[in-house]
Amino acid sequence: MSGSLAYHSGLAAEDSVASFYQRSGHAITAKRWRSAAGEIDLIARKDDNVIFIEVKKSKTHDQAALSLRPNQISRIYNSAAMFLEGEPLGQNTDARFDVALVDATGAISILENAICA
Repeated sequence: MSGSLAYHSGLAAEDSVASFYQRSGHAITAKRWRSAAGEIDLIARKDDNVIFIEVKKSKTHDQAALSLRPNQISRIYNSAAMFLEGEPLGQNTDARFDVALVDATGAISILENAICA
């Protein structure tokens, strides 16, 4: 897949995942939130919880899951810590880290709390 096609395919996957979360009662707080530590694909809220979402797209859900690397997990944690600095409860905010897998057909599989410290 060419760079431009992969980029746009990734954006479309993020938009689909955002819609999926919204339909299940979550508010999308940010898309492609950037900090000095890196980027978080999506940030959602439901009740008092903040959900950091990494979107991975590939031919299959298994391939998408295998594409999540330790350096990406570290980037997500560091970026999330920076985001939580702006929350009223700071690092004590209820938060979880989900991974959303999107396959070539556009099917979405959510792994809630998939990334744990």
